[in-house]
Amino acid sequence: MRDPYSVLGVSKSASDKEIKSAFRKLAKKYHPDANANDPNAATRFNEANQAYEILGDKDKRGQFDRGEIDAEGKAKFQGFAGGDPFGGRGPFTSGGARANPGGYDYRASAENLDADSIFSSLFEGAFGGGKRSSARGGFSGTKGGAPKGADITAQLTIGLSEIVSGAKVEVAFSSGKKLAISLPAGVEEGKSIRLKKQGQASPAPGGEPGDALITIHFAPHPRFKVDGRDLRGSVSVPLATAVLGGRVEVETLDGRVALTVPAWTNSGQIFRLKGKGLTTKDGGRGDLFVQAHVVLPTGDRELEALMRARTTKEPAN
Repeated sequence: MRDPYSVLGVSKSASDKEIKSAFRKLAKKYHPDANANDPNAATRFNEANQAYEILGDKDKRGQFDRGEIDAEGKAKFQGFAGGDPFGGRGPFTSGGARANPGGYDYRASAENLDADSIFSSLFEGAFGGGKRSSARGGFSGTKGGAPKGADITAQLTIGLSEIVSGAKVEVAFSSGKKLAISLPAGVEEGKSIRLKKQGQASPAPGGEPGDALITIHFAPHPRFKVDGRDLRGSVSVPLATAVLGGRVEVETLDGRVALTVPAWTNSGQIFRLKGKGLTTKDGGRGDLFVQAHVVLPTGDRELEALMRARTTKEPAN
């Protein structure tokens, strides 16, 4: 994967706000819903998601800037301190006992330089064997059990229609893993979904896999604005319908519905369509509020003549 800063088109000194803004612009531009005929859009969309997974997380961004992880979020090999894998206290160091805080110091003498003792001690020192606690980060021979696998994370941008459709959506992780998931009812912008045992495998036999953490973002919608679990939009009402009353079609996330407009409806009047908003945690739906915009007919000479006649008949003040 390319450098995440280059993918989002921001400098390394960019603020969190600038990074989020750049990501949202790319997500809107390349979202698959808006690019059904462009096979490259999905690739660019996933690339932006993966870049934001690194730069949108303060800890991961710091790790990337320090060269501790690569553009896919994978740890880089940092080398041994001082070029010595044993930190100056090699497995064949002789002499008296020395302090080795946080690690294992193996001291060999001429009497115990046999293969079994050497490799047994190296294994215990490297992986916390014997009676060392698994809290030290290695394998444990105690009842603490094998360590859990690492968690994996991803940023997922979804359309409003995907929230209410109930269809599964695909999420791609920087590790290359892809999952098809069902969005929970009431899913919110900026919240994370945890998928148990869908992360990296445990480094030890018998250990549990890590979890998958997915942060949700809502793609901007061309017609609706999100207001909690409700949506807000507008509807054009022809002048004749506004004066005489009638029905107009309203676009919703579920398709078109008919709205009954009463006579003498003014521009700015708001109508409520129950159950046409976003899903709620209890399994229900919010509402859709649409504001009426009265539209004058184009080139209607009769209406123009009527207005002129009315204006002429009106007494002057």
